[in-house]
Amino acid sequence: MWTWRLEDPAGETVDPASVGVVPPPSENQSDAESWLGEHWRELLARGVSAVTLFDGENRAYGPMRLAPN
Repeated sequence: MWTWRLEDPAGETVDPASVGVVPPPSENQSDAESWLGEHWRELLARGVSAVTLFDGENRAYGPMRLAPN
């Protein structure tokens, strides 16, 4: 399963329930990235400043900062 870890500006893990946006586990990287593409602005507005993508227990990449282009 592919999952996102949400992080605050200090790099600490954010509990998704505390910001009201819970990333669903995805079957593949593409679906996980699509979800983020649809929700990154909402995450940023709720105090999430970066995300890290995991494939099971293995970090795929990140932390990746959320910021408008």
